[in-house]
Amino acid sequence: MDAFTPQQTTELVSRIGTKKAQMRLDKLFWNSFMASPLLGFGYRSPLSQITTTIHPTLVINTAPWYQENAPGLIRMLGAIIFPVGLVMIVLTGADLFTSNVMFMTVAFLHRRISIIDLAKNWVVSYLGNLAGMLFYMALITGYGGVFEAAAYRQETIDFATLKTMTPQWHQIFLRGIGANWLVCLAGMVIKNVGYRPCIDSIAVFISISSREIVSKIIAIWWPTATFVACGMDHVVANMYFMPIAIWNSHPQLTVGVYIWKSMIPAAIGNIIGGGLFVAAAYWYLYLTGTGSVDIDFNIGSLDTAMEAGGPLGNMGSTSRQGGKQRPEVIDGKAIDSDDAQGSSDSSAHQLPHSGSGMTSAIGKELDGQLYAKSRSQRVDEEKAVGAT
Repeated sequence: MDAFTPQQTTELVSRIGTKKAQMRLDKLFWNSFMASPLLGFGYRSPLSQITTTIHPTLVINTAPWYQENAPGLIRMLGAIIFPVGLVMIVLTGADLFTSNVMFMTVAFLHRRISIIDLAKNWVVSYLGNLAGMLFYMALITGYGGVFEAAAYRQETIDFATLKTMTPQWHQIFLRGIGANWLVCLAGMVIKNVGYRPCIDSIAVFISISSREIVSKIIAIWWPTATFVACGMDHVVANMYFMPIAIWNSHPQLTVGVYIWKSMIPAAIGNIIGGGLFVAAAYWYLYLTGTGSVDIDFNIGSLDTAMEAGGPLGNMGSTSRQGGKQRPEVIDGKAIDSDDAQGSSDSSAHQLPHSGSGMTSAIGKELDGQLYAKSRSQRVDEEKAVGAT
């Protein structure tokens, strides 16, 4: 298949985290600020499309029959629409705190950034997401009167009660682990398709492995829909749902209760879900003890179609049998890899009918000249340049 292997995807995640560590803090803040309204549009889109409709979390009181007889259908339909926000974030390159947990953790474990770089990125992206979501909640949906109808206002209050007041602290924490575990995996798939510095863990991880837009969108969609349908807690999503309930005069939910009962446990859970179960796990499986990881960014090359088959170490584009290399086969013809590499005909390594050979934009941006180097290597090079 024409996609990056899991090992190459993990390497790309590390390079993206290294690139993010070098982003100016003001740009990181505003890029994070812009992500929250996009996510917010995804939250409320099912709510504004149909008056008797459903949101995975905001179930409208004007559809009592569905609430009593088909609650699973309500949640499923809302979950299917919800990922549009994450798709917009990925394709526009906005920054989400939850996906940055994965990127920065892999880069740190790979010794390409320092703990200070990681901490600065997490703090700035978190504050940027919070500021952007409060802006969207207050000005667009609050003063904009999106939830002025009594049924809508009451459901925002009921939903906040269900998500924050009813569950215990540890339950929100555990749901937070599951939420960012799925989100970061989707992001990895998206990144393989083409680099955009953002998104949540599983969804984000899977998206990175894709090489074109349609695959990215599909890779993001289903893991994200799964976490919504399961009722998990995403700290940035809750930055909308809880404040809008406070805006609509929730009788019990205050700012202090929201911070202690929702923001803190969900954030810690999201960090563990994306940082431990995705970032640390795949760093251990694919980047420890393997040496350098070669990534072919040429679109349509034969090498990009070869799967590594799991965390077994680096593999070339040819397989071995009996100590000998088995020649590659294209259109039924055996091609010796040495002859193909030495040939002036660049089509020798092109997939049949894949089009002309091109180099992708992600290949130009994330090549090994800068972001594949460790932090100590970059520091030594900067010292050497300064000495000259």
